[in-house]
Order: sequence, then structure tokens, then C-alpha cells
Amino acid sequence: MGEKLIRLYTRQNDKTLNSLEKKGRIINERMYVQLHFGPDADLFLDSYDWFTKEAQKRLEKPEDVTAPIWCSISTKCCLRPIENTVVYVLKVPEDKIIYFDNLKWDYVLNRIYIPKDAEDAKKYSKHLKELGVADGFSFFAGKYKGMFPEEEERIRKSWVRAFEIDEWSPFNVTGNIWEIRAEWVKKIVYPGERIPEDGEVI
Repeated sequence: MGEKLIRLYTRQNDKTLNSLEKKGRIINERMYVQLHFGPDADLFLDSYDWFTKEAQKRLEKPEDVTAPIWCSISTKCCLRPIENTVVYVLKVPEDKIIYFDNLKWDYVLNRIYIPKDAEDAKKYSKHLKELGVADGFSFFAGKYKGMFPEEEERIRKSWVRAFEIDEWSPFNVTGNIWEIRAEWVKKIVYPGERIPEDGEVI
């Protein structure tokens, strides 16, 4: 039996087509993340750098890769191709994918604590009140910045829970890959074209 292949979908800038043709692979660049987020890039880059560092502990990263490529696990959640973009429909070896919880990733982007469960969320809310803090959003970039270094560390440590998936659903599970290899690309969908359904033969 051969390796198990997983179908993934990812929308990328159509400039990546050139890289795919000339180099046989596509990789993401930290610089592209910076351009995408504009004036808020520094804050977002810190989150993406954290993700890259943690993800490579779980799956070795090629040396020339500086940022992740994120993929939908279902056509239901894949962004449709718009002007200057294409969608790659991929079949990727299972051992080349790191899954994570996209809803928990929002906590990382917002620089807040990821609770273990509902009980932990209650405890953390009580903890914030004891600190005299109104909410958990202001430790890294708000009015409490630099005032609670231990709290910042506690929040950062909680982010690894983004790799713990509580419910397997196309709406909250995302697949990270380090590169797109030409042999993984099974279809390229252009603006105005239909993305194949999950079970559809391609």
C-alpha cells in the first residue's frame, strides 16, 4: 500500500503559478504576510512567527521556508478564486500536514489566553478579575503592555492548544503545509470556475 493522500484546497496569488512552473514548488514568504496585513503586519507577524516555530517542532520545515501555507480540508470552507488568485486542489501525503484548530488560532491572533475547557475559561476570567484587569486583550499591545510579564508568558504557553483539535469539522480544522509540490497539484481553479466537491474525481 502507498502513502495516504489527503485532499486539501488553498487559494493563492496567481503569481505562484510562475514559481510552480519554473521551480516545481511553491513556498510562502514572511514578506508576503507582511504585505498582506499592511500597517498591522508587525503584530500579525509575531503570531505567524510563533506558529512557524511551534509547527516545525511537529513537522520538519524546509530551510528556505519562512511562513506556513494554510489549506482548507473541505471545498465547503475554501475561499473562492477572485481576481489575481487561483485555488490549488491538492493531494498531499498525510505525513506532510499539520492540523490545527482555526478557531483557537483566532485567540493567538488576538493575543489572548486559550482555555483548556469551559471550566478553565471560568477560572481564567476569575483570575483576570483578581489581577484587576477588565479583559485579556490588552497584555501585549494595550494599556497593560509590559506590566504583567508572567501573564504574557502564561498566555503564550496556552497557545499550543491551537494544535489540539476538540471537534473535527471543516469549519474549524485547517491543514498547514510547508510547501506545495508540483506533483501534489491535481487541479488549478481560476476565477469563475467551480471548485470540485470533496468526493468528486479529479
